[in-house]
Amino acid sequence: MKLPFLAKAAVLLVSVYALLTMLYVSRNIVVPLIFAIIIAIVLHPVVDFLARKKINRLIAIIVTMLLVFIIIAAFGGFFISQVSRLGESWPVLVERLTGILNQTITSVSGYFDLNPQKLQAWLAKTQSELVNTGTAAIGRTLVTLGNWIVILLLLPVYVFLLLLYQPILLDFIRRLFRADEQSQVNEVVTQTKSVIQRYIVGLAIEAVLVAALEIMALLLLGIDYAILIGILGALLNVIPYIGGLVAVALPIMVALATKPSPWFAVYILIAYYAIQLIDNNYIVPKIVASKVKINALFSIIVVIAGNALWGVPGMFLSIPLLAIIKLICDHIEPLKPWGFLLGDTMPSPLSIRAILKKKRKAEAKESPPAGR
Repeated sequence: MKLPFLAKAAVLLVSVYALLTMLYVSRNIVVPLIFAIIIAIVLHPVVDFLARKKINRLIAIIVTMLLVFIIIAAFGGFFISQVSRLGESWPVLVERLTGILNQTITSVSGYFDLNPQKLQAWLAKTQSELVNTGTAAIGRTLVTLGNWIVILLLLPVYVFLLLLYQPILLDFIRRLFRADEQSQVNEVVTQTKSVIQRYIVGLAIEAVLVAALEIMALLLLGIDYAILIGILGALLNVIPYIGGLVAVALPIMVALATKPSPWFAVYILIAYYAIQLIDNNYIVPKIVASKVKINALFSIIVVIAGNALWGVPGMFLSIPLLAIIKLICDHIEPLKPWGFLLGDTMPSPLSIRAILKKKRKAEAKESPPAGR
């Protein structure tokens, strides 16, 4: 029995809603597992390289994870030292910013004929409410932090076990399909691994280049905490289309609080705009976008949806997961139109006319001649 279109649409919507609900409820399990899968796929070539050197696979996995731990620990120690420096000066920066804000309120109120005392009273009330809200949220923050510590402790265990049992997992995926589908399954699995590896490596290269450019620009302008701000900006820039907008706010705040002239904030805005142009027109197309061809519309949609579903981790995971979905759609005939929709390949007018012409010919063959 063939279901009508509305019935199919209803079943599809209910299925999608049920899937999203399950993913949201189980986010504390699903999110670290997806991160672990991505990390294991990225580390797999290193493990294979050591295994080809006649090193036992278990020892190769342990050596690889130790190297990654040393790199992360070194970067984390440097990052924490920079954050502690900023933390020591943060009260002074807040006090200066508050003074600048009060001066701005006075100027704006005089220009628009408003009462500055009322504006400052409203600002003080808002700050008090924010402090009270923050105090009430400390308990929730501690619980959330405890959950993330547990997740971070489980992440290396997941990665280790995924690398160890990788042959079993791959064989299990192949056994789910018929013998005549094995070649297609192997192609999808191989390309999925390749896409994730190249995409993550591309993101790492992009982050390093953007961090170097931002640090250089901030050092030339004499902005305090240039290294920390540049690294934070590069990490935020990994979030497509949104992170770059957020990343420019911190250096502007520091410049307004530490520099005598507000023109430094304008210079930072110009420098970051130039860096974004370089990133969007050269770094991303040459390094990142060549690995994962997803159009900007769906990139923004999935980043916002990932944030709504899983928070900040969902924003980082959204593009790799969408790339995997596109890859699967590209290899399954009924889903190929969806893969084309997610991509960024613009059809030429000639190809569109050819498709329409072919469709008209097919319809003409199917319809009987008039008079018969």
